Amino acid sequence: MKNCIIILLGVLLFPSCSLLDIEPQDFVTPSNYYNNEEEMNTALNGIYATLANTTLFGNNLLGRMGLSADIGYESYSSDYGSVGDYDVSPTDAKILNYWRDLYDGIGRANMLIKYIDKPQLDRKTRDNILGQALFLRAYYHFLLVVRFHHIPLVLTVPDDGKREHVQVPQSDMREVYLQIIRDMEEAARLVPPASELLSPGRASQSAVYGMLARVALYMAGYPLGEPGMYAKAREYAQKVIDTGTHALNPSFEQVFINYIQDKYDAGESIFEVEFWGTNEGTYTTTAGMVGRNNGIGCTSQNVTLNGKTIVDMYGYSIGTIRTTPYYYALFEEGDLRRDWTIGPYTYNTVSGQKTAQTSNIWIRYCGKFRREYELTTPRATNYTPVNFPLLRYADILLIWAESVAADAANNDPEQLRQAYEYVNQVRRRGYGVDIHTPSDAADLEAGDKSALLDAIKDERARELGFELLRKDDIVRWGEFYDRMRYLRNVAAAIPDSYTSSYYLSAKRTYNNANRRDEIWPIPTYELGVNRCLVQNNGW
Repeated sequence: MKNCIIILLGVLLFPSCSLLDIEPQDFVTPSNYYNNEEEMNTALNGIYATLANTTLFGNNLLGRMGLSADIGYESYSSDYGSVGDYDVSPTDAKILNYWRDLYDGIGRANMLIKYIDKPQLDRKTRDNILGQALFLRAYYHFLLVVRFHHIPLVLTVPDDGKREHVQVPQSDMREVYLQIIRDMEEAARLVPPASELLSPGRASQSAVYGMLARVALYMAGYPLGEPGMYAKAREYAQKVIDTGTHALNPSFEQVFINYIQDKYDAGESIFEVEFWGTNEGTYTTTAGMVGRNNGIGCTSQNVTLNGKTIVDMYGYSIGTIRTTPYYYALFEEGDLRRDWTIGPYTYNTVSGQKTAQTSNIWIRYCGKFRREYELTTPRATNYTPVNFPLLRYADILLIWAESVAADAANNDPEQLRQAYEYVNQVRRRGYGVDIHTPSDAADLEAGDKSALLDAIKDERARELGFELLRKDDIVRWGEFYDRMRYLRNVAAAIPDSYTSSYYLSAKRTYNNANRRDEIWPIPTYELGVNRCLVQNNGW
């Protein structure tokens, strides 16, 4: 049966309104806008602004929607009984707002695309704006189809002046993926190379091809299961590698200090969400909550050290994500990534000291986004200027390698050798040794494709942990439920006498997870306003 969703597409940009508002405020008639380059760029900025929404990378996705899966659990008490701890309901507000805001971004992109030729722009400017809009429209559809599977494909807007709701049937999942690929392939021909951009916060050819590689890899896996897409994933990843613009930063730690300090590293960081300021003072900035949500928990801005109060020593963080013993044990001896990815200490805001956590792994927080490295002072309580990675070069190398290891039709020994080399480059950086020099300590023992694929599954967790990719990975490998069930058994071993809230959070999260949690339910509110919607199986 075809499903439908009601989507308001006639709303322009400023301010954004709900997809389901019947009478939007401050409506800007499209025919009176898109008149010049400045207005086109303002509209484009509005499409990018979707990424920074508090419903997405500006807050909720940062440890509050269960995307760490088997490597981390949410311990933020305000989110108990929600998608964050897998107590999922179709009425979950965070799921509804995720759906709404991504479709709002798609509507903004469609409007700009519709009017791309209204102003007289030089060809390069016009193509760049169009390419970025196409890419973002595709990326937002991708974020929806990965999490819901059955979604409407929205590519048009109604005529000017019409605020009516438009009924759009849900599309076949494969067709959604194919349209994502079509949009991104067109975008890749229009946007500039990464070497010409000042910031990885804007779409470059590398960002587009890199995201295409991810899309193709997902298409090859569950649920679509199209193995021919492994070759496409490798092809797209190769285009990024061949630019010669990108390289692994020699220091894994520095990759994240750069995000924290808003320093661009276009070699490693291919696409990121940019935040700025703290939303305090006279002017509102585009600040986020990276580190404030998913940092090392710190309950006070100020600490007392040797009898003196030190203002803003570490930076406030609610510490939404704590790790699991499984994830901690996944790191091998000598892997420096472990104690950066998983915070090795907690903050004592009474003594001002860092308290090492060596035995109790459940208490340890995500350590990648440590506010103590922020340059902005004083650090705000609720907002940070820390950027968030959406695509790193390390992921490109791992995608290339996985596309060889998982492809049953690929029997090229040279590609297998190269796949091992790319994985080893990522591992060498993690061990703090030269990336291009073989290392007995870091390198994998050469083996067959099956051994390499198993190694890549672990390597993706070590390298990309807490970057919102883990749940998607284990779903596309068809391993979500088995891995979550294993963590249920690990959590069940916590003695009943251990009553701290984080122990209870871990038990609750992994007890709650079920097979149906591979995807999210269609929001109940959408079902209520659109009677032709049909809920996802199991919900």
